[in-house]
Amino acid sequence: MHSPSPSLLSYSAPLTLQPLTSKTKSSSPKRPNILAVDDAKAVRLIAHKILSAFDCDVSEATNGFNALFAMEKLLPDLILLDVNMPIMSGLEMLTMLKSKPALKKIPVIILASPADHAVMPEIKALGVNGILMKPFKETALLEIILGVLDLKPAASGK
Repeated sequence: MHSPSPSLLSYSAPLTLQPLTSKTKSSSPKRPNILAVDDAKAVRLIAHKILSAFDCDVSEATNGFNALFAMEKLLPDLILLDVNMPIMSGLEMLTMLKSKPALKKIPVIILASPADHAVMPEIKALGVNGILMKPFKETALLEIILGVLDLKPAASGK
C-alpha cells in the first residue's frame, strides 16, 4: 500500500463552506450534491446513471486527495467512497473527514471490494452510513443511497 507523504496527511481544506442541504426545512431548497470518489471510471458512471432519475447533482473524484480539493468548492450531502485508490485511499480520506468537525457529519457510503477486508474494522470504527461490496447491482447502490439521503424524482425533461 502506498504511504502518503506527510503533506497529504496534514492537508487541511478551508472549512467555510456549508452543505447544500440538510434534513431541516430551508427557505431556498437546493439540489443535493453527491460526490462519487473512485478511481474506476465505471463506478463513477454507474453513480451518474442511477442518480440521473433524481433531482441531484453528482460530482466525482478519482482519489481522496482530489475529493478533498473538490470539497473546497462545494461540500457534498453524501460521499460514495472507494477504499483502494492511488494517492489517498478511502480510509485515509475517511480518517481525515471524521477528524474535522465541519466534515464529520457528511454521510459516507463505502464501496469496498473483498480485498479491502483487512481495513474494514478501521472503517467501521470510524463510522459510515453504509458499506456496499463490489461488484454490486445498480439497484443495491440506489437502495443504500436512498436509505441515507432523501432524494426527489427529477422533473420530466431532465
